[in-house]
Amino acid sequence: MKILNLYCGIGGNRKSWGDDHDITAIEYKQEIADIYKDFFPNDEVIVTDAHQYLLEHYKEYDFIWSSPPCPSHSRMNFLHNTKELKMKYPDMKLYEEILFLTHYFKGKWCVENVRSFYKPLIPPYEIQAHYFWSNFIIRDVEIERARITNAKGQNLDVKMKANGFIIKDFHGYKKDKRTLLNNCVEPELGLHILECALGLNKQKILF
Repeated sequence: MKILNLYCGIGGNRKSWGDDHDITAIEYKQEIADIYKDFFPNDEVIVTDAHQYLLEHYKEYDFIWSSPPCPSHSRMNFLHNTKELKMKYPDMKLYEEILFLTHYFKGKWCVENVRSFYKPLIPPYEIQAHYFWSNFIIRDVEIERARITNAKGQNLDVKMKANGFIIKDFHGYKKDKRTLLNNCVEPELGLHILECALGLNKQKILF
């Protein structure tokens, strides 16, 4: 298939997809796109606005995965609200893409986000800490998760080993690597979603 991987980050959802597909990845930050490209040299990586790219190129693909930035919808962000936190409206690009793909895209698609602090406006599938919207059935699955604590460096190696991403000193990346890893969808879960789109998962699968 021709696959569009929007807001790709370093490629957690894509990690276990293999190299049998023609994959285009979209990432807004060059330094993160460089890390993705090193892990997946066969993919075409484009540094641009994923939301706009979807609008202009959706007809070119068979399967579209989108993971729009989630903080303004997150339960954790809401629960950790403080007087010092500058308030802002929830970013509705999430629902713009769900509605757009539902009514205009002819292939298979999946939009992923974190659990929200409100009842979702459009009912999603719920798997662990994720919401998934799609035009195909996503069967239930259990994935072992490697969590990262807030203590500096604690459990970072565990998370990298579990997800198969070793990014110490990678491309001179200086920022918090825990954020990169925590933003990843677990590779096994990404594979499960793709297999559901392909109709390969007929029963509940436990990893």
